[in-house]
Amino acid sequence: MKKTQRMTFRRFLILLLAFIVLCVGGGVATSGYLIPLVWGLNKSVEAAKSQMVAGESVSMDLTALPQMSKIYAGDGKTLLAQFYTQNRQVVALKDISDKMQKAVVAREDRRFLDHSGIDPQGIARAFVNTYIKKGDTQGGSTLTQQYVKNVLMDQALSAGDPITAYHAREETISRKLREMLIAIQLEKDHSKAEILQGYLNIAQFGVNTYGVQTAAQRYFSKNAKDLNLREAATIAAVTKNPAHYDPTVDPEQSEFQRNIVLNQMEKYGFATPEEVKDAKSVSVKDSLHPSTVQIGCQTAGNAAYFCDYVVRTIMTNPVFGKTAADRRRLLYQGGLRIYTTLDVTAQNDAYNAMVRHLPIGDPSGLAIMMAAVRPGTGEILAMAQNRNYTAGGGDDNSTSINYAVGQELGGGTGFGIGSTFKPINLVAWMMSGRKITQPLKTSMYYPINSFACSTKKFGTWHVQNAFGTTVNPETPLHALNFSHNTTQASMGQIMGLCQVGKAMEALGYQNAMTSEQDVMKNLEPTMLIGTKNTSPLSMATAYATIAARGKRCTPIAISKMYGPDGKEMRIPSANCTQTLDPDLAETAAYAMNKNVTAGIANMAQLADGRMTYAKTGTNEDISISGGGFIPQLSAFVLVSNPKGYVPIANMRINGVYRGYWDGANLPIPAWKDFMDTYIRDAHIPAENSLGKTPSSKYF
Repeated sequence: MKKTQRMTFRRFLILLLAFIVLCVGGGVATSGYLIPLVWGLNKSVEAAKSQMVAGESVSMDLTALPQMSKIYAGDGKTLLAQFYTQNRQVVALKDISDKMQKAVVAREDRRFLDHSGIDPQGIARAFVNTYIKKGDTQGGSTLTQQYVKNVLMDQALSAGDPITAYHAREETISRKLREMLIAIQLEKDHSKAEILQGYLNIAQFGVNTYGVQTAAQRYFSKNAKDLNLREAATIAAVTKNPAHYDPTVDPEQSEFQRNIVLNQMEKYGFATPEEVKDAKSVSVKDSLHPSTVQIGCQTAGNAAYFCDYVVRTIMTNPVFGKTAADRRRLLYQGGLRIYTTLDVTAQNDAYNAMVRHLPIGDPSGLAIMMAAVRPGTGEILAMAQNRNYTAGGGDDNSTSINYAVGQELGGGTGFGIGSTFKPINLVAWMMSGRKITQPLKTSMYYPINSFACSTKKFGTWHVQNAFGTTVNPETPLHALNFSHNTTQASMGQIMGLCQVGKAMEALGYQNAMTSEQDVMKNLEPTMLIGTKNTSPLSMATAYATIAARGKRCTPIAISKMYGPDGKEMRIPSANCTQTLDPDLAETAAYAMNKNVTAGIANMAQLADGRMTYAKTGTNEDISISGGGFIPQLSAFVLVSNPKGYVPIANMRINGVYRGYWDGANLPIPAWKDFMDTYIRDAHIPAENSLGKTPSSKYF
C-alpha cells in the first residue's frame, strides 16, 4: 500500500526558506525562474492546512476589544461624557460600507479572499522587493496575520502586561511564525467575513483612533456604513503609518497615500476608472468634515460634577470590580453605556439658580452648592455649584472638588449646617416615643456628662438662642419653628445622643468626612445644632426620607448600565427601606410646613400657595444653609468659603451688603428659585396631603 505523504508546517517552512536562500544566492534573475515554486508553495499550504495546529488561538469576540464607554443623562439621549484608552466603537460588517471593505483589502491584502491565512506569494514578493531589489520595505503579512498581531497586543495591554505587548509586535522570526500558525488556525475556524469584520474594528486608523466606525466619525462626521469611495480610501490609507498618515495631521501625505489606495482598487477591479477619477478630484483637505471626540467629565458642561460623582461611584464600588484596576479597566475599556438619573431640566435649573444668587468669581469668594433627589427612589436629579469643573488643580473659580457630596465620592470635608439639622432632632424625639407638643424646661448651661452616649465626658456646654435669648418652657415644635437652640439641648439631654444617631441612620444622613461616616461614632452635644460637617446630598437625602413618608433610599446616580454585548449589568441599588413610621414622617412634615407658614422660614413659601416644607440654618457665621421638599422633590443648598474659617458677616455678596447673613438671606432664596423653576418646567402637580394632619401619637 502506497504511503500518503503529508505536508507539515515545518516542511512548508523549509520549502519557503529554501526559496529565500536561492533568491539571495542567485539574485533577482534566479528568483524569476522559481516562480513555479512559489505557486507550489501556495498549494502546499492548502495541502498542509489540516495538519497545521497553532496550539493557541485568538478571540473573535469583538466585545472583548477595548472600547469607549459613554455616560448619558436620564433622558437616554444627552451624552455627558466618554472614556477610553482606545477610542473605538465596534460595529458589524453590515454596518461598514462595501467601498470601505474593498479599500482595506486593496491596501492591506489583495489576495485576502484566496489564501488560507498566510500568503507565500506575498511573503516572497515582499522579500524580493525589500532585500534584493532594495526598494521600500514591504511586509508579507496577510490581513489575517495583522488581525492576530493586533489582538495579541490588545490582550496583553488590557491585562497590564506591556512586555508581552512588546513581544507581540517585535520584528522577529519567532513572532512571525507564531502569528502564521494562529492565522491558519483562525481561518480554519472562521469565515473571511468574520475576520474582515474583526480587522476593521481593531485596526488603528489614526492618532488614538481605533476601528473604522470611530475613524468615519472623526474624519467625516458620519457612520462607517455611509462612507463613499473617496472617504474609504482615505481611511484605508492610514493603517500603514497611523501617526503620519492621519489626514488631520498631514493632509498632503494622506492624499498621496489615498491615491495609492485608489489606484490599487482600480487595478484589482474594486473600482472603475471613472469612480477613481471622481474620487481623486477632491483633495483630502477639502473632503474632511472632522469632529472632535473629547474625553472625561470636562465635556459635561454644568453637569460635570454630577459626571464626576458617577465616575467615582464606578471607581470605588465593588459591584463594578474587585480591585481599583478592574474598575478602571471596565470604565475605560469596557464599552459601557451608562444611563444616569440626571434630569437635564433639573440640572440646568439648579445651575442657573446657583449662579444667579452667587455668580462664579463673586468677590466674596464664597461657594454655593446644591443637590436634589427624588424622594422614594434615591435618584439624584441634579448637582450644582458656582465653580468651573477641572480635572486637577484649580483656582478660586475652578476646582475638581464636588462640594455637594461627601469626601468618599469626590467632595471635601463638608460644612456645618446649623439649624437645618433640627428636623433630625425632631424625628429622633418622636422615635423615642415622645410628642412634639410636650413642654420642656430649657437652660443655657448643660453638663456634658448629662448627655447619654456623648464621646465627650467633661465640661459644660454653654448654648443659647440667636441674640442670647431663651424660651422656657418650650415645645420641640415651637423650637423648630423659631429655630431655638436651648430646646435642642434639652431634647438631647432627655433622649440621649444615641437616639439622635439612630434617627440620622434612619433618615440616610451621613457626615461628609470619610473617617466619620459611621454616625454612631463621635457623638457630642453640639451636633444637635448642626456643627457636624455634612454635604447637601446628605441633607437632601435625609429630607427626602420625610417626604417619602419614612422610606429611606441610598442616593443613586446610575439607573442602568449595559456592556458592549448589549446585556444589562449589575449596578448599586438604592435599597429603599421603610425606616420610619409613616405617621412619624407625616408629623415631621407637618412641623416643617409650619416652619414656613407660622415660623421664621416664611421666605421659603413656593409659588401658587403650594404646600412647602423647609428649614434654614446658620453655623457659627461660617456656613449658612437652607433646604426642603415637596413630595416629588427634595433639595438642599449650602453656602460657605471652602478655604476655611471666613465669617459670613459684614460682607457684600452678589452686590448686596449685609452686616449679618443667614440661611434666610441667600440659601433659601436660591433653593426657592430652583424649586419654583423646576416645578414649572417639569409640570409637577400639587400634592397637598403630606403632613396636613399630624398624628395624635406624636402631636
